[in-house]
Amino acid sequence: MKLLKPLLGTVLLAGLLSVNAAYAGGVLDKIMSTKTIKIATDANWPPQSFINDQNEMDGFDVDVAREIAKRMGAEVEFITPNWDVITAGNWYGRWDMHVGSMTPTKQRAKILSFPAIYYYTPAAVAVHASSSIAELSGLNGKKVGTGTGTTFELYLQKDLTIDAEGAPAFDFKIDNAEIKSYETSVIALDDLRLGDGVRLDGVVSSLPTILEAIENGYPLKVVGSPVFYEPLAVTVDLGDSELNAKVASIVASMRADGILSTISKKWYGVDYATVQ
Repeated sequence: MKLLKPLLGTVLLAGLLSVNAAYAGGVLDKIMSTKTIKIATDANWPPQSFINDQNEMDGFDVDVAREIAKRMGAEVEFITPNWDVITAGNWYGRWDMHVGSMTPTKQRAKILSFPAIYYYTPAAVAVHASSSIAELSGLNGKKVGTGTGTTFELYLQKDLTIDAEGAPAFDFKIDNAEIKSYETSVIALDDLRLGDGVRLDGVVSSLPTILEAIENGYPLKVVGSPVFYEPLAVTVDLGDSELNAKVASIVASMRADGILSTISKKWYGVDYATVQ
């Protein structure tokens, strides 16, 4: 019996790997035959993706996802798994694609494919409106919140490398932060709005998300200039070159005919389809 558990584990692992390989190689065929595409995104990441007052998925990423599905001749079904589940790869057919503002990095590229960058967004730092902090160095050694497993967290850890095309160089401008990681940086902003230093002294997030929070009445302000610009890409599981090529072609056509710029201006008021 002692030999059975290791053997069973090996069999199960082999089975899972073969299942994932089968899904990875046939996703495009499945989409074309069912005329349905399952797209993973976040349900609580405004204005990129969120549930609106009509209880429907809405936002910039949602509009981009719907346009991709439309150009594939498919209906979209949104799936909202946790971020760490998405970035872990090996999706096993639970969803076909991720359109949720993911930055392509060398580490992620070991388990995921990034066929197309569709926009570039600035990452910025927010503090409470009553804070006396006027520059980024004022957060040195302070409590700074952000989303776990994000490029914002890597930035605070000084472990961020962005090697995708079109990404400008950047410097680490906050030293020895006491990093507080949340499920999303939106939740970190919820804590920051409670007061200066009550739970947090600052938050690193995307500039559009911070501005959306301020517009919705959060007593916050942006400190300094964007700390880095990150290219955001459509993500698929490894192993389906046909799906990669199809997505790359569709996103290229969306950029060429201006729809990416139109969607960006709708949600952000500026064109993030190109580096600002």
